[in-house]
Amino acid sequence: MAVLDSGFEGHRELMSTQVPQRLRMRPADGKDAPLLTALALRSKAHWGYTDEFIAACREELTYTKEKLEAPKIFGQICLSHELPVAFYVLEQTGVDVAELDALFVEPEFIGMGIGKTLIEHAKKQAGKLGIVTIVIQGDPNAQPFYTAIGALPCGTRESGSFPGRQLPLFMIKLHDKQNSTRG
Repeated sequence: MAVLDSGFEGHRELMSTQVPQRLRMRPADGKDAPLLTALALRSKAHWGYTDEFIAACREELTYTKEKLEAPKIFGQICLSHELPVAFYVLEQTGVDVAELDALFVEPEFIGMGIGKTLIEHAKKQAGKLGIVTIVIQGDPNAQPFYTAIGALPCGTRESGSFPGRQLPLFMIKLHDKQNSTRG
């Protein structure tokens, strides 16, 4: 399990507690890259994938300083007791389109509403950028979550880690520009 443990030393005491009412968000930056990569791998492993599967996903789930600090990338970390428990990365891919490049929650906190909080935060940030549509490539196991938060299924996309494996795509429609300029 070494693949999953890196980057999380000293956080075990948090894992057995309930998420407090107050969570704090802060922007992700390049120095967070190793921590976010480790969190993404642990979150992915939550769905029962083998160590071999997770190792094959490592490149796709690696967050680098360059990626996190690239133009049109907006990353946020959700903290509890100043420890990261979740994060998302939003990438503007067109004039009014963004892709939710990442949304990962520490396994012990999945199902506690943090994912929904991150989606709402991402929607607000996207709206400030003039984004009308957020596209999401989701893990098949996260399909119930994405439909529950109002994302609409809109097709599939081939996995970046496993050629031939199709992953579900979702879309969240925000306001359209015409209606947002009306009083």
